[in-house]
Amino acid sequence: MASTKTKPARTSRPSSSDEEVRELISEIRLLEGSARILQSRIDVISAALSETLTAIQTLEGAKGKPEGTEALLPMGSGSFIKCKISNPDKIMIGVGAGVIVEKTIDDSIKDLRVRSSDLERARTSVTQQLGQIFGQAEDYRAHLNEVVRKKGGGAVEIV
Repeated sequence: MASTKTKPARTSRPSSSDEEVRELISEIRLLEGSARILQSRIDVISAALSETLTAIQTLEGAKGKPEGTEALLPMGSGSFIKCKISNPDKIMIGVGAGVIVEKTIDDSIKDLRVRSSDLERARTSVTQQLGQIFGQAEDYRAHLNEVVRKKGGGAVEIV
């Protein structure tokens, strides 16, 4: 009997350009995920900044008002309760970690201005990071389109 050796089945290995396309798509998707996270951070920072600026305006408007001045106290969800200001010179202001302290209106406004400056810097920083991520993603997309074009394909749209 003649012995027959079977050849191992040939597996088609992806070409290096196929592997490069997969890696580029994977990198682009990772960058897009990072961009979504950074955009969420920008949204949170912007909301906090808006709230801080509103507080500054409110305190500036309340400055110098006499005791007993009627005001609308926000309760949340667009709801308010009418009240009278009993001590217009003192403000209760949050300083973090659930701690609230009593300060003068002027000191409160100063603190809120510092807070708003910090939030502006944070928003600028995260916006710059987001711009870098977008730039990297565009570079990867351009390279991906070049690789696909060299393979004989058309433009690639990643969904």
